[in-house]
Amino acid sequence: MAPARPCSFGLNHNNNTLGLLLLLLLVLLLSKSSCEASELRLDYYASSCPTVFDVIRKEMECAVQSDPRNAAMVLRLHFHDCFVQGCDGSVLLDDTVTLKGEKKASTNIHSLKGFDLIDRIKNMVESDCPGIVSCADLLTIAARDAVILVGGPYWDVPVGRKDSKSASFVLANTNLPNPDDSLLSIISKFLYQGLSVTDMVALSGAHTIGMARCSSFRSRIYGDFEATSEKDSTSETHLRDLRSMCPPSSKGSSSDNNVTAMDYVTPNLFDNSFYHLLLKGQGLLNSDQELYSSVFGIQTKELVKKYALDPLAFFQQFSDSMVKMGNILNPESSVHGEVRKNCRFINT
Repeated sequence: MAPARPCSFGLNHNNNTLGLLLLLLLVLLLSKSSCEASELRLDYYASSCPTVFDVIRKEMECAVQSDPRNAAMVLRLHFHDCFVQGCDGSVLLDDTVTLKGEKKASTNIHSLKGFDLIDRIKNMVESDCPGIVSCADLLTIAARDAVILVGGPYWDVPVGRKDSKSASFVLANTNLPNPDDSLLSIISKFLYQGLSVTDMVALSGAHTIGMARCSSFRSRIYGDFEATSEKDSTSETHLRDLRSMCPPSSKGSSSDNNVTAMDYVTPNLFDNSFYHLLLKGQGLLNSDQELYSSVFGIQTKELVKKYALDPLAFFQQFSDSMVKMGNILNPESSVHGEVRKNCRFINT
């Protein structure tokens, strides 16, 4: 069907046509400007800050050698950043009189660490290339290096992100998956970000190096962990250890902050052990075990089996999905964002 012709309302037809052409031209120019502003490239800093990748890698090497848990901390920061407004560095912003940040959201307040490490890397980058590299790019590069340094795969990181001048406490509470989420809830949160079920299962594999608080898995170890877990001496000993460090007490108890590895077999190595634990029913978080045990998880169950059997397939998909997640941009900051001098505060 042909599009309806616009009404002239008594205007001269030629003038009206000229006006429409000018409007279309303006829209095209704005669209082109927006695309250019948000375009990510591998060589974005090739001339303006050629040392940035080396500086970040060296700082991450020192951090992970000092404490392997720093790898998981930085990776989690990147994930929590990208799921709220896109990968724009908003998760790094502190609260101020005029801005409510994301750090104190229920999904972040007890789980996010590593901010001092990002500050340290930022200071080193600024000393080489002041005002050039965004905190959003820095965090994305550091997350890639974190994975490599604990045995995970390499992937190229397109750069050129701008830092947001805003944050969203509300979206931090609604967009991010929770430890007790059902499979359908987790899938919906990933699809909302433009990430597929395959991306979700692969990215969940990041928990092979993560830690979890007692309050995040208490309901699991006093619920269906025993029912889903394979019965052997190792799993029974593991369950006793978990219950010992996480007693069945009410919310807000002193034991809530006790932590344990989500992959107790190889906690400091990025591998596919996480998926082997799911096959045994030993996923620490309910949201993780749901990938294999949920009655709705026909596709996710097959992917868990695939990555458990084929570590190379997991590494390849994890790399592809990390690039895809890293390319979730904040349209506002892509056009009107900045390069923060301090990752905790908007430039004045």
